[in-house]
Amino acid sequence: MPTATTPVTTRRLLCNALAMLFSLLLLVIAPATSIGDEDPLLLKSRNTADRFANLLQSALQEAMAVGGPVNAIGVCKDMAPRIASKLSRETGARVSRTSLRFRNAANAPEPWETAVLEKFDASGSADTAVEYFQRFGKNAARYMKPIPTSSLCLSCHGTAVTPEVMAILARDYPHDRARGYAAGDIRGAFSIVWPDSD
Repeated sequence: MPTATTPVTTRRLLCNALAMLFSLLLLVIAPATSIGDEDPLLLKSRNTADRFANLLQSALQEAMAVGGPVNAIGVCKDMAPRIASKLSRETGARVSRTSLRFRNAANAPEPWETAVLEKFDASGSADTAVEYFQRFGKNAARYMKPIPTSSLCLSCHGTAVTPEVMAILARDYPHDRARGYAAGDIRGAFSIVWPDSD
C-alpha cells in the first residue's frame, strides 16, 4: 500500500532534486579550468589545500609516534575540523574535507561535491585524478583536490584494522563508511568554496 507524502515532504524532495540538478548543470556548463591556469583564486585554493594537508599529516604523524592508531583517531575527529575552521577564518573561504564514503556525517558531500568526487573516482587513483576548479558568480569559485590514501591512513581506513581501533570507530562513528581502502585510493577531497564578493 503506497504511503502518503505531505506537501512539506514533497516540497523538500523537489528542492533537493532541483539543487542537485542545478549543481550538476554548473559542472557541465562551466567545466573545471585546466591545471596550467594561473587564476589567483586557483593558486590560493592550491595553497590552502596544501596547508590543510601538511598540518593534518604532521598532526597524524605526531599522534601515531606517541600513541599509535588509537591516538591518531582523535586527530581526524577533533583536530581536522579545527584546522579547517582556522583556515576558513584566515582565508575567508569555506574549507572542509568530504568523501563519498565519509566517516563523519558532518563531512557528507553537497551535490556538486558528489559529482566531482565521482569524477575523481572514475579517474582510477589519486595519482591520475586532476584537481577541480570552477569560477561562478562575480568573484566566487569552487575547488577540490583529491586526498590520497597513504600508508599512514591504512591503520584506520584500510582493510586490516585492529580490533582496538575498530571498537573506537564503532563507538565514535556508528555509521562509518570509510574503511576498506588501499594505498593510492582516493579517500575523499579537500573542498574550498570562495564566496561571491563585490
